[in-house]
Amino acid sequence: MSYLSDLKIISNKKKSIICMGMDPILEQIPISKKSIQKTIFFFYENILNEILRKNIHPACVKPNFAFYAQYGFEGLKALKELVDLYRSEGFQVILDAKRGDIGTTATAYAYEVFDFFNADAVTLAPYMGYDSVEPFMTKYPDRGYYVLCKTSNKSSADIQDLEYNGKPLFLKTAELITEWYQPGIGAVTGATYPEELKKIIKIFNKKQKDIPLLIPGIGSQGGSLEKVIKILNEDSDISLHRINASSSINYAYKKYPNLSFAEAAVEEIKTMNDQINSLIMD
Repeated sequence: MSYLSDLKIISNKKKSIICMGMDPILEQIPISKKSIQKTIFFFYENILNEILRKNIHPACVKPNFAFYAQYGFEGLKALKELVDLYRSEGFQVILDAKRGDIGTTATAYAYEVFDFFNADAVTLAPYMGYDSVEPFMTKYPDRGYYVLCKTSNKSSADIQDLEYNGKPLFLKTAELITEWYQPGIGAVTGATYPEELKKIIKIFNKKQKDIPLLIPGIGSQGGSLEKVIKILNEDSDISLHRINASSSINYAYKKYPNLSFAEAAVEEIKTMNDQINSLIMD
């Protein structure tokens, strides 16, 4: 099975296109174990157990490498354990590492992501061109590769909106993604820029390519879930795409003070799933 076909199967099976970000911040984790490694692992293990108990699922999970690396070897050990744990329960894992280098260095990063961490997909920075993406695709043709296209942060315009031959650079990046195409290549497109999202999807549709989107920026960054779903409904196979939510799920206990942290996280997943599914049906 390819990563692309798995995206469709899993979204239909789990009735979700939510990607649960897994971004540990020790100061916000409401438990403490004997070590950083155990604290992080216990936190996300309990959320997983509640997901399975309630049978309320995200479609995939996305640990952000930096949030684990900031805690040194203990954080990275927790990352490895959590990738293995969630994959063992049938969840696709996108390792948000934003790797971007060339030649043997890019190959080494590909080994790290797919051999050592055994992730299903990775985020990649295309600034150094095809050389920085190719080793991931050719050595691991059954995995996923989300290329940064139009990111959700405000200063993305500093570079991504610069004009190239009369069009913004993010649209040139979208065109390059279609040129580099093989099943599994995707794009990171922020929910905070819905008009840009429309333009990117139009390029992909014009080339008649199934290119999955990873869409961050819902919630604290100000992206509108309703606008994103409306765009996806109009122009693409929605089962391919993943809408990311991290802190709003991880730390939902702040929103639901009468629930445990794990119960609150699953309640937030349910709320988002219900909202998205109602919008899709409309």
